[in-house]
Amino acid sequence: MRRFGQVFSLSVLALLISVLPARGAAAPAGTPHVAAAAPADDLLDINTATADQLKTLPGVGDAYAKRIIDGRPYSAKNQLMTKGVLPKGTYEKIADKIVARRATAAAKPSPASPAGAKPAPKTK
Repeated sequence: MRRFGQVFSLSVLALLISVLPARGAAAPAGTPHVAAAAPADDLLDINTATADQLKTLPGVGDAYAKRIIDGRPYSAKNQLMTKGVLPKGTYEKIADKIVARRATAAAKPSPASPAGAKPAPKTK
């Protein structure tokens, strides 16, 4: 009877090892998990992201990507919702994946200098 207990214990242990993922390993497909906040370097900046980059966000397609770009610059990411660019549900899906870093002068061309315009030559 003691031998049966040892064999049973080893079988259970082997089963657990084969089912549980190793530390640092990705969970099997279909396994529910809790999304952790992305590190700051992995966040997508809504002031500089391209349309293709924005479309990688859940719930963001061509139309929402265009609206995000057209509404730039943003001083805070929640302006996507407060300015009516995105509905609350879509914003909540992407809030932990985006950031609105301070817009620079290069982020949005000023009306006085159209994009692609060459500066006037310097005279002495």
